[in-house]
Amino acid sequence: MSIITLTSDFGNLDYRVAAVKGSILSLNQKVNIIDITHDIQAFNLVQTSYIVRNAYKHFPKNTVHILSVDSFHNKSRKNILYKADGHYFIAADNGLLSLVFFDIKPEAIYEITLNNRFDDIVNFTSTDVFVPAAVHLANGGLPEVIGRKIDSAKQLLFPKPVFNDSEKMIIGEVTYIDNFGNIISNISKDFFESSGKGYENFTIKFRNLSLSRIFSSHTEVVSDWERETEYHGQSAAIFNDSQLLELTIYKGSKKNGAKSLFGLNVGENIYIEFF
Repeated sequence: MSIITLTSDFGNLDYRVAAVKGSILSLNQKVNIIDITHDIQAFNLVQTSYIVRNAYKHFPKNTVHILSVDSFHNKSRKNILYKADGHYFIAADNGLLSLVFFDIKPEAIYEITLNNRFDDIVNFTSTDVFVPAAVHLANGGLPEVIGRKIDSAKQLLFPKPVFNDSEKMIIGEVTYIDNFGNIISNISKDFFESSGKGYENFTIKFRNLSLSRIFSSHTEVVSDWERETEYHGQSAAIFNDSQLLELTIYKGSKKNGAKSLFGLNVGENIYIEFF
């Protein structure tokens, strides 16, 4: 069964998500349509890349992923197709796919040539360009039929942590805040371990707060499960399932999680000092 996933900043109130799904089914009623999310903050490419990067790997190879974020039609901007890691990704050439695959080289990049003749009218990119391209691929069609191979697409730089050797400090930043209010940084476990070689201790600093231990999971915060409720609201740092440093409140939520209690926003710095 062919699969097409949808990711957008459309929200669920307006007609746009339904229009995309209806357009897909009008071309192939047997396609399995899966929503990744439609709650992306408007035009937020970094947020999109984090979600898609961690979701697509769980789908079968040859899944087609439509990324309708910052995708409104502009004749001066291409629409592109990445073939990467055994999947197909369709998006506007706005740099989004370079963020998703900042560390993976795509197998091929195509400029989608559907609806790009001088007399073609594109009212809604997702239905007029993305959908026919996605259905073509889901039907087993070759990407060369709907696009021409190009050498590169727009590149954006994903924020990377740095290690200041003189200060013995990692300088990272907040890149994503999830539905539980957890604060995800760009500091990976590998970078932390390689930077901290030779040091016995460390302190994680953010705003006027600090932590001195990193757990391997949310549940590791609890050391006595018979008294589990006493740990509700405890602050902690963990390496999450993406192996990124995450600041969390055990059993926290949007209203009382790390985001609200620590007051950190996307783009703010997180420091790890070694000693």
